Amino acid sequence: MNDLTSSSSGPVDRKSVQLEICCGDIGSVLAAQEGSARRIELCSGLTDGGLTPSVALIRAASECGIAEINVLIRPRPYDFLYSGAEVNLMCHDIEAAVHAGATGIVIGALKADGNVDRDICSLLIQTARDASERHINITFHRAFDVARDADSALSDIIELGCDCLLTSGMADTAEHGIPVLHRLVERCESAITIMAGGGVNCGNAAKIITATGVGAIHSTARTSRPSGMMFRREDVPMGAPGMDEYTLRQTDPETVSRLLQITKTLTTCER
Repeated sequence: MNDLTSSSSGPVDRKSVQLEICCGDIGSVLAAQEGSARRIELCSGLTDGGLTPSVALIRAASECGIAEINVLIRPRPYDFLYSGAEVNLMCHDIEAAVHAGATGIVIGALKADGNVDRDICSLLIQTARDASERHINITFHRAFDVARDADSALSDIIELGCDCLLTSGMADTAEHGIPVLHRLVERCESAITIMAGGGVNCGNAAKIITATGVGAIHSTARTSRPSGMMFRREDVPMGAPGMDEYTLRQTDPETVSRLLQITKTLTTCER
């Protein structure tokens, strides 16, 4: 059982709060750019929790001029226990992503007992560093949120040399995980950036930042819009049964701008 659920007097001071927009398609990338996002996480398959995007999408995002492009390296949905063949695939995906313009990678792997798989993560990190002459940002993703113990997992992630930890505070949403997020920030003592993700939106971003002191927030900033299809065969599903395939969910530039304004406002306030 982890001991990070307790909370103390208040959040720590932060000079700046970063915003990362999670983009699952080229339309979302362009919307993030329009909303002035400087940092994105690029993936595919958001309904599956996020999967590795295509090289073409990585290259297109890089050509947009967005400063930081962190690419998710996840070969399949479900758990984070990977076979040797899957690890080999992830290494090749990392090399391809870096060569296509990624400035960072987003990784995570667990052992069957729920602890961080340091051997696999170390290999993935080294592969990224070997593939580039510049610094590659390493984010450990929300595999952390289903790890056995928050304390030992955080220690492992810091010792691996990760730059950032994306987490909901081991809860279903970052808002519900505020107590653990706060303790993570206190415990890491600037050794790593804690980035709150999971249901972060314009309605709760300020609350999460001020209550926890996290150095970054992560959001899809998505809105829904109807498909332009006039002819619809709704009795033939292309995805999971019951999924509305004629409603598009994509990043909204106005939402990105609003989230940026929230982070800038809080950045300039004494907390």
